[in-house]
Amino acid sequence: MPPVVPPFLIGLIVAPLAKRVLKPLMRGVVTTSVGLVMEVKKAAQEAGENIHDLAVEVAAEMVAAQIASDDQRPAEGAASNAEKDEARTPKIRATVGAAKA
Repeated sequence: MPPVVPPFLIGLIVAPLAKRVLKPLMRGVVTTSVGLVMEVKKAAQEAGENIHDLAVEVAAEMVAAQIASDDQRPAEGAASNAEKDEARTPKIRATVGAAKA
């Protein structure tokens, strides 16, 4: 019958060997995981920027289309539109240029 070795003694012998093998392996796994997370974060940020750019382009197109449709309205309201445009444009103060002179 072969000699019986207690599991405690096997653990004492295998633990240092496992530490030598598993420490570099775990270091590689952690390094790879951190690198992967950084790449995913960067890709997500770029995707968010692309979506934001697309939303800005669509909003600009919508505003341009709305302005174009406002310009194509019948001429019967032209007088009121001119009055509205004058009301919207800011008035330039005459004192601003006079102060520099």
